[in-house]
Amino acid sequence: MLLDTYLVPEAIAKPRSFVGLMALYESNFLRLLRLVPELSRLDGCFRSSVAGDCDLHIEILERNRYTLTLSLTYHLETEEGLFIDPDMTIRAYLDGQLAEAMAIGDSQRHPTLRRLVGEHRSELDRRWRRNVVLNKWLDYLMEQGHLILER
Repeated sequence: MLLDTYLVPEAIAKPRSFVGLMALYESNFLRLLRLVPELSRLDGCFRSSVAGDCDLHIEILERNRYTLTLSLTYHLETEEGLFIDPDMTIRAYLDGQLAEAMAIGDSQRHPTLRRLVGEHRSELDRRWRRNVVLNKWLDYLMEQGHLILER
């Protein structure tokens, strides 16, 4: 498997171009596969706990022959209650080895995520923003030691 942790997606193709977006989807898939090595076989809900980080929750929402849709989120306990942030819906295209962030929760608690949501308006920009966030978050999760394995 190609180790692309050190690749900057913007360096592969022109940022915010269709080709760049497809390269980003491919990079997202490789990172997701490192986080969830048995991605194509999982079903149900899973949690990864590591010291010094929030619990990571993954739920398989839909499974088809060539695609898998999942939810990837942190559950944050605060004095105000439970927050689910970032709340991402991801579609993995198993045959094409691509992963696309389909949706990201509207109300981001982190100021950088709120800024990114506000800056990008067009469809290509929205898709680019969602998938850059997914790409960077998957990198962070692996650095923290998260790993999802079948029970």
